[in-house]
Amino acid sequence: MTVRSGSDSVYVVACSGEFDQDTVGLLQAACDREVAGCELLVLDVKNVSFADSSFLNTLIRLRNTRPLALAGPLPDQLHRLLELTGALPLFEVREDGGRTG
Repeated sequence: MTVRSGSDSVYVVACSGEFDQDTVGLLQAACDREVAGCELLVLDVKNVSFADSSFLNTLIRLRNTRPLALAGPLPDQLHRLLELTGALPLFEVREDGGRTG
């Protein structure tokens, strides 16, 4: 997972690999530590190979505490998770990889 600063207080967190109850804490910690006070947090999720309900809960918590967008394209498994749970409409999905203008 990497964190990089974009333009105008936009931070991008690139997520890759598997996210479950054992690993999702790293994402939460990175977002809390590195990007506190940002105007927009973009999670680049195109390289997420697996995500479970722990990852979904983290996404919802992040969304509820700051402006959040997901940079895609969304992997099939993550798209299915968001779609089946009815959570997909909660998130802005940027298919362009998170570029901001």
